[in-house]
Amino acid sequence: MNLKDVDFFSVLSDEDIEEIKPYFQSVTHSKKDMVFSEGDRSDWLYIVSTGKVKITRQSQDGKELILEIIQPNELFGAVAAFKGFPYPANAVAMESSTVFKIARKDLLKIIDRFPSVMFSIASMLGDRMRNSHDTLKNIALERVESRIASLLLKLALKSSPDALHIDFKLTKQDIADMAGTTVETSIRTISKFKRLGLISENKGLFVIKDLDGLGLFCH
Repeated sequence: MNLKDVDFFSVLSDEDIEEIKPYFQSVTHSKKDMVFSEGDRSDWLYIVSTGKVKITRQSQDGKELILEIIQPNELFGAVAAFKGFPYPANAVAMESSTVFKIARKDLLKIIDRFPSVMFSIASMLGDRMRNSHDTLKNIALERVESRIASLLLKLALKSSPDALHIDFKLTKQDIADMAGTTVETSIRTISKFKRLGLISENKGLFVIKDLDGLGLFCH
């Protein structure tokens, strides 16, 4: 992983990057490996190098809710690491993944040495917390079709500038877990969107064929 590709380190010079590299450790996780569990001590901040990691919590009825999918060059576990409180959610590898981790004490050294990094991370964390809040609010308040349409549009926007495709595979179970519904409802809703010509799918890879039409289901 090139740390320069990570947004909040892009403000640093090549010399600065070389200075902080020794702080990072590389760890490989197999699919479904737990990177950390809710309640664990927040000793580390993580950055995905390759693969995907999902951030999950258990709902009141025991179902898994996917709060976010972390892609390469994105970090996770940051809020807990900064504040020193236990991780508030689980982090699970969605596929074979390599993550870089940095100890909390070393992270604090870096932001003390390079204050600009702190400003970049704070901005990113603000966006991340708003997205998590919106996800939970949508699960509580919005109808299922609206939740799934919003989810697909959000993931497509995150994956590609034109917001027309999602660049990683999603199962119907993944979609159900992210939208807070059952896999049966997820299958029915995806099938409906396909019939209407709003999306297409090939082996778990989704393409948005009608942005405006899919957007109508978000309201």
